[in-house]
Amino acid sequence: MSILKKPSAWDIAYSLAMALACLISYTVMTQVLNVAIEGHGDLLGGMWAAVATAFVFRDSRQHSVTAGVGRLIATSASFALCLPYLWFIRANVAGMGILLAAGTLVMLLLERREDIITTAITTIVVMVVAVLSPEDAWKQPLLRLFDTVIGIVIGVAGKWVASFAFYRVRGESVR
Repeated sequence: MSILKKPSAWDIAYSLAMALACLISYTVMTQVLNVAIEGHGDLLGGMWAAVATAFVFRDSRQHSVTAGVGRLIATSASFALCLPYLWFIRANVAGMGILLAAGTLVMLLLERREDIITTAITTIVVMVVAVLSPEDAWKQPLLRLFDTVIGIVIGVAGKWVASFAFYRVRGESVR
């Protein structure tokens, strides 16, 4: 008996569509938007947009939208905490700990427990990059929010287009 099942046509289409959407996010950020905004390709921005795309590319259009909203709320909370901190205080491990605790508390108060991890991951990335590149560290929350929004838009749109195209070709109703 085989442990692996035979992939359906949708499994294959979904896999290819997700990979394509992530590559589009990465390329848009590294070759187009970051070049226009910062004057150079930003691999971190591309990675962050591609991660956001993968995060929201779910099994149904509704799940993609829900994941996108959660990702945006979590990233916005991290942004709201990290930006003022980095305006006034140099990034450091103690500050990251304080921001992680504050982000967790904010998500608990907003009754968004499922977004605590995403808020924490965003805060960790922002603070580590700020420690590694202390000049203009305050820009990191802005850049990661921008990358996230682009990734969410491409991920949700990619899922919708993939579902529409696949089911339209098959003559079925769209999921």
